[in-house]
Formats: sequence, structure tokens, C-alpha cells
Amino acid sequence: MIDFLVVGGGIAGTSVGARLSQLGRVTVLERETALAFHASGRSAALFEENYGLPATVALNIASRDYHFTANGGVTSPRGLMLIGTDDNRDAFAQDLAEMKLAEISPSEARDLIPILNDSVTRVGYDAAAWDLDTDRLVQNFAREIRDNGGTVRTGAEVTGVTRTRDGWEVAIGDEVLTTRTLVNAAGPWADELAQMAGLAPIGITPLRRSMARIPAPGDHDVARWPMMFGPGEDWYAKPDAGALIVSPAEEDPMPPMDAWADDMVLAEGLAKYEAHVTEPVTRMLSNWAGLRSFAPDRTLVLGPDAADPAFVWVAGQGGYGFQTAPAASQLVADLVAGRTPELDADLVAALSPARFNGS
Repeated sequence: MIDFLVVGGGIAGTSVGARLSQLGRVTVLERETALAFHASGRSAALFEENYGLPATVALNIASRDYHFTANGGVTSPRGLMLIGTDDNRDAFAQDLAEMKLAEISPSEARDLIPILNDSVTRVGYDAAAWDLDTDRLVQNFAREIRDNGGTVRTGAEVTGVTRTRDGWEVAIGDEVLTTRTLVNAAGPWADELAQMAGLAPIGITPLRRSMARIPAPGDHDVARWPMMFGPGEDWYAKPDAGALIVSPAEEDPMPPMDAWADDMVLAEGLAKYEAHVTEPVTRMLSNWAGLRSFAPDRTLVLGPDAADPAFVWVAGQGGYGFQTAPAASQLVADLVAGRTPELDADLVAALSPARFNGS
């Protein structure tokens, strides 16, 4: 019998699998042919401590040391720039305060990103924002699972779940695995897995986020440009391997699926970006989309189910999965092991699945 069977091979599943592999035998199942195929593999991951709701920020802070030190670290300098105009002063001021950004002059901003146009009248900046090497982080966690005697399986789609006296029987086609604890890291499919297990769904909603990859504007070297975004995160752009990725930052509800970008939504996002720069977008190199999955209160869902503690949630990461993964996975392992978490008790309660049923 497997001690912990983790469904989902993105950053949620691999990170919690690594932590749980210190407690017992772990198997991670990923339905696709590679790990991090869906949202995790399509993320513009950035580590910015003050990005997110209070519970997310607390997890960010608790994850910092791991990101910078574990296995040699997975961070590299990026920086973050909030782009404001006369038309969005209130939203700019709110983001500037909430994210604790320093205000700099437009001329100072153009020293960092020379293509900003004259419509940019207010700028917030934080040099302490970092790119995350997402593939390296996923593979580090997967390697830890294997080093501790666990298994990572791809091409393994769960087709049935049955509760038994001692745990769970999980079908992968004609094959049946038995486990004491079933861990739900299924991303957009998290509610579907819960229902398959006979448990109440939480209300996880997948929201599409699209990306367009464009050539470096004006043949500039964009390698050291910070990530830039509009107030209310209504668009953003980020350097990526000599090009820029631009997103309309949309949140369109979608069923769980292998998502793709909508042409009209991409065009709207590129237009928002173009309104702030001197260089027009002349062509698109590629585009894609991912599903960011949120609980009803947009806070992560971490811990055993209130009705059945042998079913453990690691869900609702939204756009914060990578930056919160070290602390989120450690919290789940602590709860499963019966250890007192290092995180504050109020924070643990705010993240618990029990908050959705009043338990």
C-alpha cells in the first residue's frame, strides 16, 4: 500500500510529494506525458513577497529562504515596475501602497525601460522581485521524491476512486492502486477529483490567462528590464529569453481543459501594452494560455478535508503556486504528520478546507 498518493504533477503535486516523501512512500500521478504540463508549465513565475492577498503574502515570506538557498536556489534578479497614467491614478495609488513599491520618476523608469512613452506619468518600482526557474524547482522536488524512494508517473490519468476501510483504491484505467492518504493537487480538476472520491467540492474555479510572445521591441536588449504591469494588473509584460511575453491578464472562467489563447483577448492585451510604449507590436512569435484555479475566497486550500482527513487538499493556488510552494507544501506535511506548523494558527485556519463548511 502507498502511504501518500498525490494526484497532479504540477508545482503543487511535486512540492507536496517531496515533503510527504520524508514521512512515507509517495507516488505522484500526472495525467499528461510530462510534469508541469498545464498551468505550472505556462507560468510567468515571479517571486515578489508582497504580491497577493495577506495569506498568500505570508506564504511568500515563509518560502523565501527555500527559493534562495535550497539546492543552490532558483532565483535570478528581475525587478517589478508598476506603470501608471493620468487615467488610473486611484488604482495606481492602491497598488503602490499594497505592494509597498517605491515611487520613481518617469525619467528614472525610462532609464530602466527606454521604450516607455509620455502617457506614463507615475511609476512604482521594486528591485527585490525575482524570476523563478520553474522547471528547475519542479524537477528538484521530483528528484527529492525519487531520492526518498517515491515514484513519479506521467501518462497516468485517474479514472475512478473508491473509499475503503484502510484508505483509497484509485483506478488508472485497468490498474488499481491502494493508498492510505489521497492528496488532491489536481489543479483545475481538484473539485472533480473530490466528487470522484465522494466528497463535497469546494468551488474551485479555473480562470484562463493568455500570453503572447513578441520580439524584443526596437531590437533592444531586454534581458535586464523589469517586469511591468498596469494598475489592477490589467496587463503585464515580462522579458523572456530575449523576447517579451505580454498578457492581457484576463480571468475568463473555463472548464478544466488544455486551454488555448483567444485571439481577440490577446489583441486587447497587446493594445493595452502598446498604449504605454513607443514601439508598436509588429508580429507575434507564439501564444498560449493556462488555467489559474481559485477557491471562492481566492485563498489557497491546504490541508485535510473536514469530512475525511485521509483526503488532503493542495488546491486553489491561482497565480501564486510557485512562489508559495515551499511553505504551502511544508504546511500540508506538518498537518498530515500531526506536527504543530511553524505558521501562525490564524493563517493555518485561513488556508484550511474546513473554512468552507464552518467546521
